[in-house]
Amino acid sequence: MFVLVNLKAYPCDPVEVATAAATVADDSGVDVGIAPQAAHLPAVAETGVETWAQHVSPVEHGSHTGSTLAEAVDDAGATGTLLNHSENRMKLADIDASLDAADRADLETVVCANNPEQIAAAAALGPDAVAVEPPELIGGDVSVATADPGIVEDAVDAAAAVDESVDVYCGAGISTGEDVVAAEELGADGVLLASGVAKADDPQAALEDLVDPL
Repeated sequence: MFVLVNLKAYPCDPVEVATAAATVADDSGVDVGIAPQAAHLPAVAETGVETWAQHVSPVEHGSHTGSTLAEAVDDAGATGTLLNHSENRMKLADIDASLDAADRADLETVVCANNPEQIAAAAALGPDAVAVEPPELIGGDVSVATADPGIVEDAVDAAAAVDESVDVYCGAGISTGEDVVAAEELGADGVLLASGVAKADDPQAALEDLVDPL
């Protein structure tokens, strides 16, 4: 199972969280990644944790003020990027172009989607992984694996029907080790979470709880 923590724009210390994640990953053997703000990518990468961008733009080098260039993300030390998060929706053509940009920079990719139908469409674009995240559960206390296990199973089936090589992650409301186990039992290859770690008083303890059952 892959545990990817999206720090969003929460008022946390990204280096503190990244250092905790690197320690937990080393101690547990579980693959843990951190997705900080773009400006914090180099500092997070320096901790040795697997570092992900929250987004890359569907552009190449050129006149694209305000865009997040995939090559710049790579230079900053990231190894992957999220795309199409519910809080940063993209048109299908732009997702495709951002996947091309990520491929140019040799970045791994996770495309987020709301439901199994969107998961199928995202998987058809050839990302490394897709993440099913019903928007109404994002940031809540109930995980999608608990609230609607069928959507996780259907998402796994939908992705496999299109491309069996695409991993499926479970997002929205993941905050405990039990949530991670539930996601794994439903066929997910990883989890995507944010507030459960980024807002925790003790990020390392929160991460240890997440990976302990694994």
